[in-house]
Amino acid sequence: MTDDAPLLEVSNLRVAFPTRTGMAEAVRGVSFTLGREKLGIVGESGSGKSMTGRSILRLVPPPGRVSADRLAFRGEDLLAASPRRLRDIRGRRIAMVMQDPKYSLNPVMTVGRQIAEAYRVHSHAGAAEAKRRALEMLAAVRIRDPERVYDRYPHEVSGGMGQRIMIAMMLIPGPDLLIADEPTSALDVTVQMQVLAILDDLCSQRGMGMIFVSHDLNLVASFCDRILIMYAGRVVESCRASELHTATHPYTRGLLASLPRIGEPPGDLPVLSRDPAWLTAGLEA
Repeated sequence: MTDDAPLLEVSNLRVAFPTRTGMAEAVRGVSFTLGREKLGIVGESGSGKSMTGRSILRLVPPPGRVSADRLAFRGEDLLAASPRRLRDIRGRRIAMVMQDPKYSLNPVMTVGRQIAEAYRVHSHAGAAEAKRRALEMLAAVRIRDPERVYDRYPHEVSGGMGQRIMIAMMLIPGPDLLIADEPTSALDVTVQMQVLAILDDLCSQRGMGMIFVSHDLNLVASFCDRILIMYAGRVVESCRASELHTATHPYTRGLLASLPRIGEPPGDLPVLSRDPAWLTAGLEA
C-alpha cells in the first residue's frame, strides 16, 4: 500500500435494524475515504454518526445488519473478514475511544494493568516489557507521576485522567486509525482542550488517521481537517474544515446559525426548520 493510498474506503454504507414494520435504517448510503488526516463527523443525536463509527469495526450490536458496496481498511475488505481476523484488526490496526471511560475501564483492575494487557494481547510481550510500555504511554498522554497512576483503580482517577488512560490503552498497540466517539463531551472545557491537544500531537507523531465523532460543530471545525455533516443517517454535506463557513446545505447553515456568539446580546437562538426532502437526499463524500 502506497503512502498516498487511503487508509479507509467507505462506499454506500448502510446499517439497518429489524422492526415490527420492516427494516429501519440508522445509516443510509454513507460514503467517504480517509487518509492520514482528521475527519470530523457531526450531527444531532440519532443522525447515525456513532453507528457509522461502530460499523467500521463491525461492532454494531445484533440484530443490526451492516452492508456496503465497499468497506475496506488499507485495501482489506472488512465485511469479508473472519471473526478471528477482526479481533486482530481491532485495537492493533484500528482503535476506538468511547465517550465515557468509566463504562470502558474494568473497575476491579488497576489502570496500569489494563494498559499493559492491551499491549500484551497484540504484541505477545512479557510482563516487564508491557509495564515499561504502559508507563511510557501514560507519560505520552501527559499524566504526571505515571508510576503512581499505574497502580490506581478507575474510580480513583478523574474523568479527564480516565479519558487520557483510555487514549493510552487504545494507542499502545500502535494502530493506523483511531475512531474517537464523543471523547470529550463529558469533560469541562479546559480538560477538553488538553485531551484534544494530546490526540492531535499523538496523531501527528504517529502518522495516524482519525475519525472524530461529535455533536459540537465549533469543536470539530477547529480540530479536524475535513468534516462530514450527517442528518437522519445520511451525509448531507462534506467540506474542508476551513471552508465550513461556505457550506450550502440548509441543515448545515441552520446549525451554524444556531451557535451562540460571544459579544452578541443575549436572545433566543434560531429554531432550525427541517425539510422532509432532507430524508431522501444524501451526498456522496
